[in-house]
Amino acid sequence: MPGVRVDPEDDFEFALKRFRKQVERAGVISECRRREAYEKPSVARKRKEAAARKRLMKRLRRIRRREMRDY
Repeated sequence: MPGVRVDPEDDFEFALKRFRKQVERAGVISECRRREAYEKPSVARKRKEAAARKRLMKRLRRIRRREMRDY
């Protein structure tokens, strides 16, 4: 669990900003949102397949752009 040690002379806003960064890096918010409601296995599988497809297309776009530059 993320935590931030705060010195008495530290600014509260600065400590809050550090805490938010740690929470985001740890993935606490995304994990909570994922567990908010039950997701059927078929829906989870479709979501993962769509994410994989999106990553593949992104990789292909990068490769095509690189090939376009290499005349």
